[in-house]
Amino acid sequence: MSVTFADALKVWTRIGLLSFGGPAGQIALMHREIVDERQWLTEKEYLSALNFCMLLPGPEAMQLATYAGWKLHGVKGGLAAGLLFVLPGAFVVLALTMLYASFGNVPLVEAIFYGVKAAVLAIVIEALLRVAKRALKTTGDWAIAALAFLALYCFAVPFPIIIIAAALYGFIRAGGVSDVATGTLPSFGAMGRTIAIWSAIWLVPLAALAALLGPDHVLTEIGVFFSKLAVVTFGGAYAVLAYMAQAAVEREGWLTAPEMIDGLALAETTPGPLILVTQFVGYFAAFREMGSIWGGIAGAVVTLWMTFAPCFLWIFAGAPYIEAIGSRPRLSGALSAITAAVVGVILNLSVWFGLHVLFGKVERLDAGWFRPWIPDWTGLDWFALGLSLVAAALLLRFHLGIIRTLIICAMLGAAWRLLV
Repeated sequence: MSVTFADALKVWTRIGLLSFGGPAGQIALMHREIVDERQWLTEKEYLSALNFCMLLPGPEAMQLATYAGWKLHGVKGGLAAGLLFVLPGAFVVLALTMLYASFGNVPLVEAIFYGVKAAVLAIVIEALLRVAKRALKTTGDWAIAALAFLALYCFAVPFPIIIIAAALYGFIRAGGVSDVATGTLPSFGAMGRTIAIWSAIWLVPLAALAALLGPDHVLTEIGVFFSKLAVVTFGGAYAVLAYMAQAAVEREGWLTAPEMIDGLALAETTPGPLILVTQFVGYFAAFREMGSIWGGIAGAVVTLWMTFAPCFLWIFAGAPYIEAIGSRPRLSGALSAITAAVVGVILNLSVWFGLHVLFGKVERLDAGWFRPWIPDWTGLDWFALGLSLVAAALLLRFHLGIIRTLIICAMLGAAWRLLV
């Protein structure tokens, strides 16, 4: 299908402005926009790319958007899709972070996002149902998804272990099929050049900071910290939040634990990747060390660069191999099993998000190996539950669309929080 770059820009902008709800909602939003409504990617292409992105460090939804843009218009398209997925949310998070750092929590903003979160819960559930319907085709697929969910939700098994186990199972399950490739692998020389270029784009600014400001300057420390984080964030934002919160609060002393929680809530209720919470941390670190708003902005910019520049490296280096991998039966079998596991991952993210929307307090039960998330049932927010049901009806029964549903729920939530 021929798609003009201008038409694609409009869609990438729309996705960037509407990408609420964390990875689950964002993945579903992109599926609706580029698979269901426009057929820019096939179901198989979309799921293969999703599988690949789930294996990479960093925010999988942003990387999926980058791949879709690359698939349509090469590097130019990938840059446009990836940047437009991040920048709208980054500007919103920066503005709200500046307000928060200067004046504390803003009641009106908190009230508006209260309604948005309730609507996003309905969007996430709708997304989960749609993805599961397309990805789970056999009894084995359903079993993999269920086991992946239980492993994450009840036993806190590290995400990479789940993906590796699913890949091995799928590879072995396809062992009876002759592993004859129907496509050719792209040039490894081209991949090497891509890696060299994007490694320089990522790391040369960090080296410049260290040379100009010194290794002990807060901006250099922020750059080093988030560059390391970009390499180990397998499993998306949720997989790294605990580590980042502990390191930023306890080891670095950049902000307090309550501030860290508020930053996470802010990132959850604004468009863009949930990992934009790193921008909140980077702003606070530089704002307090340098003593100015401009210092905070510099810290936020350094954080964004070191968090997202590696994402373009992973996608531009690996994207040409996605279709070639899919043409090899055993590797395709491994990816199919990962697809099923990803449904379990999305279910876990959906439940985690839902519990934090509907309950005031949610903690992991610490009973050895058994560590499920347990809400404080006395803290159930009945209005948020009702608002989520209203959003579900608007979306599923009346097909009102995401934008109008979000606006209605934001208004109702704001009225409830400010007037009651």
